[in-house]
Amino acid sequence: MIASMTEPEDRTAPERQRLPEMVQPAVDSLPGLARVAASAAFHTTEWGVKTSAKAWLRVGRAMTSREEAALLARNAGEGVAVFGELARSVSSGVPMAKALQSAGESLGGLVGPPPVVNGQVVGSRDVPKTLRERGHELLEKSRDVWNTDQGHPAYGRILEQLAPDEARILLLLLEGGPQPSVDVRTGGPIGMVNSHLIAPGLNMVGARAGCRYLDQVPSYLNNLYRLGLVWFSRESLRDPLEYQVVEAQPDVLEAMHSVRFAKVVRRSIHLTPFGEDFCKTCLIEEEQTDQAFPEHSLPPDGDDGPEPPSTG
Repeated sequence: MIASMTEPEDRTAPERQRLPEMVQPAVDSLPGLARVAASAAFHTTEWGVKTSAKAWLRVGRAMTSREEAALLARNAGEGVAVFGELARSVSSGVPMAKALQSAGESLGGLVGPPPVVNGQVVGSRDVPKTLRERGHELLEKSRDVWNTDQGHPAYGRILEQLAPDEARILLLLLEGGPQPSVDVRTGGPIGMVNSHLIAPGLNMVGARAGCRYLDQVPSYLNNLYRLGLVWFSRESLRDPLEYQVVEAQPDVLEAMHSVRFAKVVRRSIHLTPFGEDFCKTCLIEEEQTDQAFPEHSLPPDGDDGPEPPSTG
């Protein structure tokens, strides 16, 4: 009977490797089954020592955080239930080693990853902050002379909302400067009194930038305008030669031939100051930021610019 309870030496090898040297001699002197139980008990106690400090930190956070207090109360109830189940298992004849292992796994789950509610981690430092707390944190950063944060915090979100072709358009505007654009309107004697817009914002931005989907360029420009990266000026570029190729394009000629009298109104597309900084921060190499780039006109203070190109 005693022999049957003695486990082979190699089965306790992993336990021996994981125990400290000062505890190992005492454990080795126990019979096989008792040795396994003692090893599991030691690791359960070790777990308790390591997590006790964390538990007191959680108690401190619970005094100022309603979410942390609720989570701590729930974990405490679950912990009591685990130890109650351990006692019932041992009294019903479950081997001590198996019961301790099961309890250890349950307790480990209590200190595992915190629950996530609506995409936010609850019960830790990641508890959602109030707007006032975030505002105070922002002001603290503004007073920190050692703060090395570069780039506007919105740049990360903007990158997620850009198509690859839109990045090409931004690079064209940064490196190639403002781009020509034309509106086709009704002309002639009637047009002098009451001119109607036929086709707005026709340009060659997509072709010059090497966009893959040229038919999506009006949508691209609308999105860049929405993000505050570009603006559409009513003024033409200084060099009239910039418009000769644009006005010879099939879509411009088609719009002009769609009415009896038509006229072309020259416009231009520019980066905003925000868009220039975004391009220099996110789209080019750091060593290129000091080079001279073409200048863009500043957008007007009011809403005086033309509407973005039509996507229809």
